[in-house]
Amino acid sequence: MRSLGPLVDSLKGQLSSDAKILMKGDEGYVEGIIAGGGHGSSGASSTQNGLSINLSKMRNVTVDPVNKSARCQGGALWSDVDTAAFAHGLAAVGGTVNHTGIGGLTLGGGFGHLTAKHGLVIDNLLEAEVVLADGRIVTCSANQEPDLFWAIRGAGIGFGVTTSFTYRLHPQPNRVWGGMLVFPRERLEAIVSFANTIVTLDEENALLLLAFASPPPAFQPAVLIPVFYNGTEAEAQAYFKPLLDLEPLANTTREMDYVEVNGMLNEPMAHGLRRNLKGAAVMFPLTYSFAAEIYTETEKFLLETPDAKHTMVIFEYIPFGKILKVGQQDTAYANRGAYGNLVFGASWESQETDTKCREWCRMMAQKAKAELERRLKDGTDEITKDGVGAYANYDGANHEAGKLVYGVNYPRLAELKKKYDPENVFSKGPNLVS
Repeated sequence: MRSLGPLVDSLKGQLSSDAKILMKGDEGYVEGIIAGGGHGSSGASSTQNGLSINLSKMRNVTVDPVNKSARCQGGALWSDVDTAAFAHGLAAVGGTVNHTGIGGLTLGGGFGHLTAKHGLVIDNLLEAEVVLADGRIVTCSANQEPDLFWAIRGAGIGFGVTTSFTYRLHPQPNRVWGGMLVFPRERLEAIVSFANTIVTLDEENALLLLAFASPPPAFQPAVLIPVFYNGTEAEAQAYFKPLLDLEPLANTTREMDYVEVNGMLNEPMAHGLRRNLKGAAVMFPLTYSFAAEIYTETEKFLLETPDAKHTMVIFEYIPFGKILKVGQQDTAYANRGAYGNLVFGASWESQETDTKCREWCRMMAQKAKAELERRLKDGTDEITKDGVGAYANYDGANHEAGKLVYGVNYPRLAELKKKYDPENVFSKGPNLVS
């Protein structure tokens, strides 16, 4: 095995020269991976015997308030972007957990609190700087290297090291409302009934997550509802009145500046635990019977596996009208549809629990996939019928099978892979080599 010491010692701390050293070394080092915020649980940003290209020191964000855009270095976190944009009364479509890195979230699609109003993160990406496998540094946009720009919006992990992102920003002059509601299992049917009213084509201000978890300090299974409304507290309370009238066991909702909202879920997703994510899609309206089945399975797992007490299952009620305004083949992202994400996120501490937690996540994702396929047989719209029902950022399909993740876009991606990375240097994502 080649020693990486001399390679690392040769780096100059300058992107142009270091890119050529890393990508065009005379000897092939074992494996190169890119790490940003370190949120991925699929292994795409980690290696045991290879070289980690860690971007975590590259966190500068420059806001252009006139053109309403932000140029962000590839290792920035969403908290960096939110803080910089907020200073100018602007906001980006970014992650719902603000200590997530911008790179991984963006390159896989990207959902956020402003998705209902402004679309996916990739739908707000204006430009990117990418280090290719041959060491070249290229800028891509709708007008420059458009094929590469198309590919990185959904499949970016397979095409290079993205060292900067330029995002469209949006005016956000008003405060917003959000927080967490906690309910007993007995309220689930009424909660599902209300939640189903949110996901309409024209809803732009509201968002709701339906989560099953064991919150502290008691760590007993319950229904958790993170809520968000892009408006005043009075407007939000009127909108969510049917939910608030169900008398939650706990209620942390309040009016806040937008810069705070993406920190609401930071604690449940804190670093330090062993994690596994598996995802699927769920058709709306969600049936109470399926929600109840998932709750029962989750409750059983939590009670039988105390080490996994931080596990969460989340149905994402994010209105999809703006998502569907972009065609399935307009970007590499092939998961646009009249459905929401469903993520099974096991979190535990002991290595001895690894197998049980991972197998449970796989089993639950398969159950959800079967339900999705059953619902799709009833028919749907033209865009949804081509959707893969698998969000790559949640490891929503077997990462070995790029065809499952990219669906109708796979053939074009496979051809572009031959052009930009013929030796498959960037191989940690879904397989793009036919």
